[in-house]
Amino acid sequence: MISEIADPREAVATIFNAAVAASAIGSAWELGLLDEVQSKKEVDLEEFCLRNDLDLPSMQMLVTALEITDILVRESGERSAVIPGRLLEETIITKSLFHWLMIGSAGLFSRIPHVIRNANRAGTFFTRDPIAISEACKDINEQHFEKFFWQAMSGLDQQVSCVVDLGSGSGERLVQILEKHPAATGIGIDISLEAVQQAEFDTSNRGFGERLSFVEGDARDMHYQDEFASVSLITSFMFGHDLWRRDSSDPRKNCIASLRKIREAFPNAQRFLLGDTTRVLNCPESEFGVTGKSVPAFPLAFELGHDLMGECRIPTMEEWIDVFPDAGWRLRKRHLVQSSYLSVIFELE
Repeated sequence: MISEIADPREAVATIFNAAVAASAIGSAWELGLLDEVQSKKEVDLEEFCLRNDLDLPSMQMLVTALEITDILVRESGERSAVIPGRLLEETIITKSLFHWLMIGSAGLFSRIPHVIRNANRAGTFFTRDPIAISEACKDINEQHFEKFFWQAMSGLDQQVSCVVDLGSGSGERLVQILEKHPAATGIGIDISLEAVQQAEFDTSNRGFGERLSFVEGDARDMHYQDEFASVSLITSFMFGHDLWRRDSSDPRKNCIASLRKIREAFPNAQRFLLGDTTRVLNCPESEFGVTGKSVPAFPLAFELGHDLMGECRIPTMEEWIDVFPDAGWRLRKRHLVQSSYLSVIFELE
């Protein structure tokens, strides 16, 4: 922990260098360097830059940022060999969290002084990169949710004929479900037109064009359509907190209204797998609240980011459980996601 570094100058330097390294992690993943070092165990940086048309001096400094933080190591000698550092494996697990923060949400966090002033908090007062957010969430699902999602899926006592994914992003979860259920079809609903168009393009190229469709829509305000009648399973990951809209004095009331609309829009759905990250900071009343040394990666960025955007309130585990009965859903099971931060998959009916 930073407070345990005795020299204040060293402690502040550590904070500053960690901020640079956070950006370097997201960038090195997007550029393919992290995955290549992990898989090959040694990468010639000059050859890597030549092959990927990258500026060598910039990449050398990017690697320096990762070397200072024990993620990568440069071997001494004539060759520009880069090998895994002590923290590479853990960084690979959390790389998309850094990407979500430093690339997908850069337009938000770089403008905190502007965003936090009440005079500016109207209309479009921040920007984020929806494609980068979608790609980060895809990897977050793979690294943190996927194992527990399939455990929940394997316990379902129903046939999956048609599945809808709310906040579908890249569409990867729908593809995986359809691969395991060859007779099933799927519908992806996302509020970002860019994400919908990208998902349509990518999944069609993978041969799912006839079985998958994507719709631009607000899952917080669902309405019945004829094609929804066949939906037997609803899934949603990293989206549920958006139901707790702060456009009124009562986010809980908004969440209940949205959950009821989801129930009405998909009247034949037998199960709803709702996975999300819950609030753990500044909530001493919660069983899962954390402070000080116990704060893991992601909650600070996730909770601060959403408070800055002002669109929703991140609920605690207890607040989630409390809304389901009033919204017309019964909680069958709570699947805790054993990750570096607290997440959960609620199995509803």
